[in-house]
Amino acid sequence: MPKAYWISTYRAVNDADKLAAYAKLAGPALTAHGARFLARGEPAKVYEQGLMQRTTLIEFDSVAQALAAHDSPEYQVALAALGNGVEREIRIIEGA
Repeated sequence: MPKAYWISTYRAVNDADKLAAYAKLAGPALTAHGARFLARGEPAKVYEQGLMQRTTLIEFDSVAQALAAHDSPEYQVALAALGNGVEREIRIIEGA
């Protein structure tokens, strides 16, 4: 079964305190569901039409595991803490 990757890109941070509260809850919630954080932060360099946006890359053993982590009660608490603190996009993709 191919691994899965959760990619979050942050278009805007509206409330750094809400983001910090989210991060404090989201990390443990996701790792409890098998997440492995591979990279996070600002890009070292962007090319073509790339945007200089905070990005997080998380690995899971499968798409099903990534979806279950997102939908878990623990992660939903983290999302509630985040509220409208950021504008972002999350993509979950299957590994090659």
